Amino acid sequence: MDKVRVRFAPSPTGPLHLGGVRTALYDYLFAKNQGGEFILRIEDTDTARYVEGAEEYIEEALEWCGIIADESPKKGGKFAPYRQSERRDIYDRYTEQILKTDYAYIAFDTAEELDAIRGEYEARGDVFSYDNKTRNQLRNSLTLSEEEVQQLLDEKTPYVVRFRMPVDRTLNLEDIIRGKFSVNTNTLDDKVLVKNDGMPTYHFANIIDDHEMEISHVIRGEEWLPSLGLHTLLYEAMNWQAPQFAHLSLILKPEGKGKLSKRDGDKFGFPVFPLNFTDPATGNVSKGYRESGYLPEAFINMVALLGWSPADDKEILSLDEMAKEFDLNKVHKAGARFSKEKAEWFNHQYMQQKSDEELLQILKDSDLNLTLPDDKLLKVIHLMKERATFPKDIYENGKFFFEAPGSYDEKAAKKAWNDETSGLLQELAKQLETVEFSAENLKQAVHDFAENKGLGMGKVMMPLRLSLVGELKGPDVPDIMELLGKEETTARINNAVNNFK
Repeated sequence: MDKVRVRFAPSPTGPLHLGGVRTALYDYLFAKNQGGEFILRIEDTDTARYVEGAEEYIEEALEWCGIIADESPKKGGKFAPYRQSERRDIYDRYTEQILKTDYAYIAFDTAEELDAIRGEYEARGDVFSYDNKTRNQLRNSLTLSEEEVQQLLDEKTPYVVRFRMPVDRTLNLEDIIRGKFSVNTNTLDDKVLVKNDGMPTYHFANIIDDHEMEISHVIRGEEWLPSLGLHTLLYEAMNWQAPQFAHLSLILKPEGKGKLSKRDGDKFGFPVFPLNFTDPATGNVSKGYRESGYLPEAFINMVALLGWSPADDKEILSLDEMAKEFDLNKVHKAGARFSKEKAEWFNHQYMQQKSDEELLQILKDSDLNLTLPDDKLLKVIHLMKERATFPKDIYENGKFFFEAPGSYDEKAAKKAWNDETSGLLQELAKQLETVEFSAENLKQAVHDFAENKGLGMGKVMMPLRLSLVGELKGPDVPDIMELLGKEETTARINNAVNNFK
């Protein structure tokens, strides 16, 4: 395996979790860093948990993130098909092959029989495991004669294929991220390789597919680390060269203890999926980063740093910059704590990098009620984006540009308005009728008005801002006035005066 080839192999059992996105991203970055290829493979052998639309969701989510596969079910490739459900003939061929070795056997035990045995073990305080201590007392091809096995097969008796775990072997294993460690085979059970419906389990199918697709490196979550011993032995059983393995640590809850879950997102108010996902069974919608207003560049930058540190502690990197720097040896062993605040920080940074024209298009593609022409929208964006974390903030924080205030903040009114304010603003409004409405001219006019009245600028600017905005917030008042125009500015001043009579 001279060429680096990696795969992301999700199961279409629901939406793609933040941890899954990170696995796909690290696969992609490693492949691009090494001049290799990134493959998307759909592991859909678990038909009982299959969710309609999940595969399409996974593909759309990766595309939104900019993680584009070189080979996939949609794109095809020289090792197609890329869905496990379409590779049955390949698995059947290798099932026959492994059954000719001493590494696998057929087991006829029914679910009811195994449940009964588990019950007996539990009754005496033990835990049952189908392993080298128990397999010789159970109903399988190791304990039955060849004639009995053949008779059961001829009678179409359901069976599974199990791996025959060697007795008391020490496996010396190595992981790129975690280093070297050992496992004794006596601690491992005889995992099912092929289910009674003839479909392989994850353990067998992914080994076959990784071999067939010439995968050089397997990058996956740490939940698969306990399976590394079995997978190493499966490569041995098939007389194949094993790929190199790298097991990623967990993405942790914001408080740092335990794996990040959808419940954490619901509790603390952030998404854990890249896109909205509608559960076809219940109709419930899980919120996604895209629909929450996150930019894909910001989202993927945030995800990349959940467990990996670029050189010089850089934080803002494009996908290409990440690929140039990415190194599996610099991926952290410890879990990475998720931070909603940091995710928002990334989005704010990328918002500032967007041109006004780019943000205009994003806003126009949204469902916001944008009632201004494009030239004025561009001015609103220019004035408001510095304070915005999400594109929608430009609209929501600058709503006063789109509609006159219907009410006035009481606390602000007490601070900005007194008995003389109404008359003062009426006089100012009259003077503004003769001013050319540019921010520079308006600033000078208000300054001259305050100076002539012997007032500080705050005494004029605060009630003027309250009249225009309804609160004491927003960009510079002259900029607001210029964008609103003379007629609307005068109308809002008069409305405020009438309100506070």
